[in-house]
Amino acid sequence: MNRRHLLLAPGAAALATALWIAAPSASHAQSAPAQSTPAQSGGQPIRVGEINSYTGLPAFTVPYRQGWQLAVEEVNAAGGLLGGRKLEVVSRDDAGKPDDAVRVAQELLSNEKVELLAGTYFSHVGLAVADFAARNKVPFVAAEPLTDAITWTKGNRYTFRLRPSTYMQAAMLVEEAAKLPAKRWATVAPNYEYGQSAVQWFRQLLSEKRPDVEFVAEQWPAQGKLEAGPTVQALAAAKPDAIFNVTFGADLAKFVREGEGRGLFRNRTVVSLLTGEPEYLDPMKDEAPEGWIVTGYPQEQIDTPEHKAFREAYAKRFNEPPRQGSVVGYATFKAIAAAVEKAGSTDPEKVVDALSGLPLSSPFGPITFRALDHQATMGAYVGKTTVKNGQGVMTGWRYADGADYLPSDEAVRKMRPE
Repeated sequence: MNRRHLLLAPGAAALATALWIAAPSASHAQSAPAQSTPAQSGGQPIRVGEINSYTGLPAFTVPYRQGWQLAVEEVNAAGGLLGGRKLEVVSRDDAGKPDDAVRVAQELLSNEKVELLAGTYFSHVGLAVADFAARNKVPFVAAEPLTDAITWTKGNRYTFRLRPSTYMQAAMLVEEAAKLPAKRWATVAPNYEYGQSAVQWFRQLLSEKRPDVEFVAEQWPAQGKLEAGPTVQALAAAKPDAIFNVTFGADLAKFVREGEGRGLFRNRTVVSLLTGEPEYLDPMKDEAPEGWIVTGYPQEQIDTPEHKAFREAYAKRFNEPPRQGSVVGYATFKAIAAAVEKAGSTDPEKVVDALSGLPLSSPFGPITFRALDHQATMGAYVGKTTVKNGQGVMTGWRYADGADYLPSDEAVRKMRPE
């Protein structure tokens, strides 16, 4: 996640020369400036409708867009799909609003004749598009929304999710939190689906591992409107031993600054979702917190062959290092391409069948879209934050494979509708 007042990523200017230029508003499509004709490309382009919160979330969505641009360019440079058909993206901005997302999804389907949907960032927006996909029987690859409901309690045949969910990332952090001597916990999270889900699972999973813990305070600021002083004061008054934080973006930066100034973090461990991702860590520079246990993406330190190849290709294309959003955008559209090829068709039912159980190579290694619940097994990096050379970084990290942090199949079946 990230938030409104962060600056655009340094490579945003490079988008002017990109193959696809993002739509400035919900009324403008993305299209290639020089597209092959159907005769040249082996058939009509395969059109994907892409929806995201571009105007409100540039720190995440600019790298995300660059990631899917790179994937699309690679697919087309390799000959396209289904015997030479180009992959084409028509993109829309959802303004961070479920109603807007559903409206543009309908427009993409009816007017732009897209064959699949992809994207979204906020959990409540993703859920709205997932419901639209089910009602209209169109495949939807949810790139970023983390709510568990999208694949479990409100899961449907047509929706698949790439990123590790709030349950999965909470489970990764609980594994570390349970080792701490802390017994009194406080939580702070944005008051919408994502934050509520993250706190629910962290509390439940930690209590199962450590029946001796208690939760003594909780703060629910409105997303993007955190009042740092009162929030920090309320948490400090509860005298917790440790804090679970789910804020991100500008809210996170305000929380860290105020908490440091008031001594909230002194002699207290903070366990924090997403804080190790460059989108949120980089803007804080030398004000980044020290010693927080986080999920994130230490991109400059990962030297696996698949990640090095991705990082080099991305840096060459955009003249900057990748962010978490870059990986998400890239893997989302690689998954779509792989599913279409496996299906041998753009027929929605065949594409859905192909996505179910689909194995995929990603910058994080091999992942699978599980047939059981359509949740991908992509993992996250877990480590601690520190400041090095005036910049926040992750240290002591490890990769937590998403497949290892999911509930039992029986538990999933009970949650997911038939």
